[in-house]
Amino acid sequence: MPEYFINSINSIPIIIRQLKPDIFEAYYETETTTDSGLSELLIAYFQLDLSPENLFPEEFSRRYPEVCQKLENYLPLRVLRQDPFETLITFMCAQGIGMQIIRRQIEMISRVYGKERSVFFNGREVTLFSFPAAISLADADPEKLSRCTNNNRTRARNIITAARSLAQGKLDFEKLRDKSMPLEELRNELCKLGGIGFKIADCIALFGLGRMDAFPIDTHVKQYLGKWFGIGADIQSLTPAAYLKLDAEARKILNPCFAGYAGHILFHCWRCEEKRLRTC
Repeated sequence: MPEYFINSINSIPIIIRQLKPDIFEAYYETETTTDSGLSELLIAYFQLDLSPENLFPEEFSRRYPEVCQKLENYLPLRVLRQDPFETLITFMCAQGIGMQIIRRQIEMISRVYGKERSVFFNGREVTLFSFPAAISLADADPEKLSRCTNNNRTRARNIITAARSLAQGKLDFEKLRDKSMPLEELRNELCKLGGIGFKIADCIALFGLGRMDAFPIDTHVKQYLGKWFGIGADIQSLTPAAYLKLDAEARKILNPCFAGYAGHILFHCWRCEEKRLRTC
């Protein structure tokens, strides 16, 4: 039996499970949306309007048949279209720490600064907290917020600064979503915020701004580029210059428009097939 998950999507509490790659069963409160509205929301959120067949160029399978064989079970993976502000703060909380601590930080921020919401499921009330709006974190006390950020006061101050930039209109997500903006320019805009480097900026672009061309690079990505594709074998550390070099070389073998989406699938395949790690 597929496992149920509960989340707040666009401030709508939803209990959901995946039955097939493109079929979901969802429970929600009827006053929050309609069936058709929910369908549109989930299609957008899970990018069900994007076919995995478009992610890799035609010559990829001819050049790398062994990699393609490994990828077969991972093609149904979805890159979510997530709220840009929540994505921004989530990745600001992600530097150098494990997934459990990242989740705990976001859960605490939501519980302290977000809104409590409930949904009834199987005869009982399930409570969750929506992620707070930028204005809520812009006015946060740094010391109080740091208790939600693993006691990292610098991170808390950076989050408050980012929230204020958005609340004051200095940070414009609609402008950054515009696909006509060069990726380099988008990355540089995000890197103006404290605590954000190239990788975090590309993660925010990919997962929060719908930029499927953004290609985040970490140690795992560097490793699979080297072993599977012979890219960057001479690179020892991910300096900014090395990062940009790997980014440029990866685009030569991937579909540039979907480099980030394809890279995310390769990332999970590498972790599971080569490193024998859990996906999260």
